[in-house]
Amino acid sequence: MNASPYDADMLVVGAGPAGVAAALMAASLNLRALVVESGPVGGKLHRVSAMENVSGNWSTGPQLAEALAADLQRLQKAGRCRVVEGHAVKASGHDDRAELALADGRVFTSASIVVATGVTELAPSDLQWVSAPADFSASPLWRATPQELTGRTYVLGADRPLGTWLRAHPDSTATLHVLCPPADRYKAAEVEDDGRVRLVPVSHAAISRPLYGDGWTVEVKGHDGIKTVYAATSVLNNLGSKPAGLAGLVSGEDGYCPPNQQHRRIRVAGDLRSARFQRIATAQGSGAEAVLGYYYETSLRTANGAAK
Repeated sequence: MNASPYDADMLVVGAGPAGVAAALMAASLNLRALVVESGPVGGKLHRVSAMENVSGNWSTGPQLAEALAADLQRLQKAGRCRVVEGHAVKASGHDDRAELALADGRVFTSASIVVATGVTELAPSDLQWVSAPADFSASPLWRATPQELTGRTYVLGADRPLGTWLRAHPDSTATLHVLCPPADRYKAAEVEDDGRVRLVPVSHAAISRPLYGDGWTVEVKGHDGIKTVYAATSVLNNLGSKPAGLAGLVSGEDGYCPPNQQHRRIRVAGDLRSARFQRIATAQGSGAEAVLGYYYETSLRTANGAAK
């Protein structure tokens, strides 16, 4: 048998739920996988404080992240997978190969690439509905403990970590005043019945320092154009996420990367696909499906070629 011209049959970018699921599926299909990751295995799982919609009896994200790391260690020990530490910057598809370029100059080749780089957190400067001074810095909601939420707490955005935080701290009596722009309304529906949440519909919010004292001043412009000023002891960031994709991917108007618009040798999995499918379970399924899609398409082309 001729040696493969590639570094791997399948390159996997990212070792979160989608990336590890892709590596596991590749190994089960006897495909040589190479996983590229710049951070800890599990990615954002390390920030998930409560899970109740993921099968396997996991209660926290770090527990699942530890299990994923063990999966990769098992595959590496069996010689069925390689894990490379590095920051991927560009994916490219060609007629005869796929290439992945890293920031340090390394380039890996394969028959196909699964990109599962996920998302990163938005900052106020990324959005038009929030304005804040240059020195403003809001800690993320997911990192806050109930003991820290003294006084009047305002939360910028109603992204899904809001529900995760509430489930992780069922005994907390803290009230969260959540500034909810129209784009977050469908997400807020998951928690609007929780008595600890006060949803504040906004078209714009301006954060500033008060003339006297500590904390922040929050000026809210409602959908009716009326402005209301609130005094906040603390302001937390829950603005949502933006895609952490690579150069070479095709992006839609929202910045996400639809799988059906990529080069045939590049497959997108996990949160990078869409803002509406950011769930651990769907990420895992999409990672496995991306590999299966490549496998069956390749098998079909081989069978058709042999039949000619």
